[in-house]
Amino acid sequence: MQQHYIQDDSSLAELCQQVALSSVIAIDTEFVRTRTLFPKLGLLQLCDGNHIALIDPLAINDLTPFWQLLENPNIKKVIHACSEDLEVFLTSGKVRPVNLIDSQVMMAFLGHGLSLGYAAMVEHFLGVQLDKSESRTDWTKRPLTPKQLAYAEADVEHLITLYPKLEQTLAQSGWLAAAEQESEMMIERKYKPIKEDGLYRNIKMAWRLNPIQLYRLQQLAIWRYQRAKKKDQPLSFIAKDHTLFTVAQVNPKSVGEMAHLEGAEMLDVRHQGKAMLSVLRQCIGADESLYPNKIKRLDEYPGYKQIFKKVKAFIADQASKAAINVENIASKKQINQFLSWHFALNGAENQRDNVDLLIGWRFELLGDALLTFAGNNFTESK
Repeated sequence: MQQHYIQDDSSLAELCQQVALSSVIAIDTEFVRTRTLFPKLGLLQLCDGNHIALIDPLAINDLTPFWQLLENPNIKKVIHACSEDLEVFLTSGKVRPVNLIDSQVMMAFLGHGLSLGYAAMVEHFLGVQLDKSESRTDWTKRPLTPKQLAYAEADVEHLITLYPKLEQTLAQSGWLAAAEQESEMMIERKYKPIKEDGLYRNIKMAWRLNPIQLYRLQQLAIWRYQRAKKKDQPLSFIAKDHTLFTVAQVNPKSVGEMAHLEGAEMLDVRHQGKAMLSVLRQCIGADESLYPNKIKRLDEYPGYKQIFKKVKAFIADQASKAAINVENIASKKQINQFLSWHFALNGAENQRDNVDLLIGWRFELLGDALLTFAGNNFTESK
């Protein structure tokens, strides 16, 4: 296998021209994300069985040839645990991969759990123990050490070897199409534009607030996100969740008053107090039609615990019949998605496409049966 360490535009273009003829490539990224909102790309890896390449994005001016590989529908891209890598592709390349499958998802459909690590997968199939000591290295520092380079190569070298076996085994089991769908659903969720006016729902205890307080929280959450994007800092570096909640709840009139609020982080008040007060002032006199509705808690719905248990048992029975692990079909969050939709809570009735159990391979497997079961057993179905 030819090894390449790509550090200039012409070498990258030449490599990608050769790799574009491949039917399958293994890819990976190395990045740093400790004090930033967006991941900072440090290295790109690819392997097609003939070439194994480490691509230095800090030395290359134009990564377009690599991004074009991701968009090429004729090349199957395989990557392990792709969630954060997708963010790299989105933020660094403004590109959405096509024909991509996640080997961690494939392993889940083969009965290895939802979060099997790459090293564990390689050891299971190949008996090779990988050195993962470089997993938390700073990939933006140069030069990279031989140990770092070897670590990075291993992340794609074994994957290209394993993929045909994983694909064949999944195809024989009948779950390959589902694994491909699940990978595409991960991409769809990651690339769905963030709705800034709904960010407040991610803040714990928001359900305790009344509509005017929720409106203030909504505006504070929008302000924080926009500021975090501009400064490329984590949300918590701008202001903590509990600070936003407390400020929205109490509506202080001065920084001094804000500083004495129990639950408001002093550092947040010191650095962002004036900005948060400005947001609060802009909320004054807002039309009530702009206020979010009070959040209804699913776990306070009459009989929720028993309903949840019944749905979980029903799905477990369907999973057993289909010979698939139940956790592959539905997590607690996914069951709650369905119940919120079924009972029309917080506008969920208008968001069927966000209910995993009602789309894709899950719906094909048990959707109609689940709808019938819920309609026959629980009141207030739509």
